[in-house]
Amino acid sequence: MTEAIRFEGGTAVITGAASGIGSGLARHAASLGMRVVLADVDPAKLDAFAATLDADVLCVPTDVSRPEAVDALAEAAWRRFGGVDLLFNNAGVMATGFTWEISPERFERSFAINVHGVLNGIRSFVPRMLARNVPAHVVNTASVGGFLPSPLMSPYSATKFAVVALTESLYGELKMLGAPVGVSLLAPGPVKSAIFDDPFGDAGKRQEVRAFVDTMRTMLTAHGLTPDQFAERVFDGVRERRYWIVPQPETIDGALQRRTEDILAERDPTLPAF
Repeated sequence: MTEAIRFEGGTAVITGAASGIGSGLARHAASLGMRVVLADVDPAKLDAFAATLDADVLCVPTDVSRPEAVDALAEAAWRRFGGVDLLFNNAGVMATGFTWEISPERFERSFAINVHGVLNGIRSFVPRMLARNVPAHVVNTASVGGFLPSPLMSPYSATKFAVVALTESLYGELKMLGAPVGVSLLAPGPVKSAIFDDPFGDAGKRQEVRAFVDTMRTMLTAHGLTPDQFAERVFDGVRERRYWIVPQPETIDGALQRRTEDILAERDPTLPAF
């Protein structure tokens, strides 16, 4: 049986920690008695959020798209706490629009944060976790959108598909080594967050794009879990050392079955209903 992750007295690192899913994960980690390392690109939001936590907190402003910044995050965590038990590679951004109208810069930013941010976390933390040789765990945030691509958000879909593949590769590699470091693929459905607050750029001039984003915002408000509700389900998955952590299976199961059947039958894709 796989050894348990240490929660009380352990150390959790969360990227994208100052809002949304990251803030819920941080609050839940603190409630379990964990020491918490908060990373976010916005230092002011990071400090303001840290002040709300009743825990031993270290704030490290971090641009996860920069390998040297994530290295500095890992070094700061080890220097302060002597190791990391739980890493959430969680930071992410959204870009919407017709694929050909989304600027190269917004596409590149999506890949830099959503994919390279996860990769940088793996490179900076996993070797240190392996050297420490105690039970530890990495959680990479993908999305239901990493299995079910959507029109008008191709950068998000493409990057989250990449996180799914990257995480499964990492899982296999850690198994090959017989390492005490586990990994989970986290696939959120709708969670109340600010991810659709600024998704446009120049691609948002079209009425179709703005209507789509309005629909997504309404869905998050009406059906999204709060970050704290979501975090409780995530930590249940980590506690059980599950690879697949899908806190809202109702948002993926039926649609993924239809998509898989479409692929096997070589049918045209079934478009999501907005």
